[in-house]
Amino acid sequence: MSEGKKMTSSRRHHLKSLMLQIAANLLEQEASDAAAAKEAYMMEKCPAPDLSGDQAALMEFCKKLHLCLDKIDEERYDTEAKVAKANKEIEDLKLKVIELSGVKKPALKKVRMSADAMLQALLGGKHKVNMDLRANLKQVKKEVKEEAVEAIGDWRKNIEDKADRKKMFEAS
Repeated sequence: MSEGKKMTSSRRHHLKSLMLQIAANLLEQEASDAAAAKEAYMMEKCPAPDLSGDQAALMEFCKKLHLCLDKIDEERYDTEAKVAKANKEIEDLKLKVIELSGVKKPALKKVRMSADAMLQALLGGKHKVNMDLRANLKQVKKEVKEEAVEAIGDWRKNIEDKADRKKMFEAS
């Protein structure tokens, strides 16, 4: 098949369904193999108990079972302790990685709060701070300059002046 040709959608769908069927069959096979292995292990490690005999033999058998259960409980506890220790180490290492990579600042959210409210929140209720920034500003009166109006006044004069400048540059 050449590289230039594309696979049709029906062919792609057919191949995908075949792959899914094969995968489902493999999963079923794995599940049955695991069940058979578990059954074989249980038959090997835990044979059917021999309950025939007198009461003393049964009591001895129960004592052996209790000893086995205690041993299994100890192993389970040890394993849980090892897992907890490993999880704690993993968390510590994650924290070290974060520290080494640098602290990322979280995205800040906008908060609608006046400067007075912010200072009061920071300093507490006993401090009364007034943060009126406009009170300290200088008052400036706007004056319209008459000279600027006169300079702009006659536009024909400005054009004539600019034409003279143009001639001056062209002459040189």
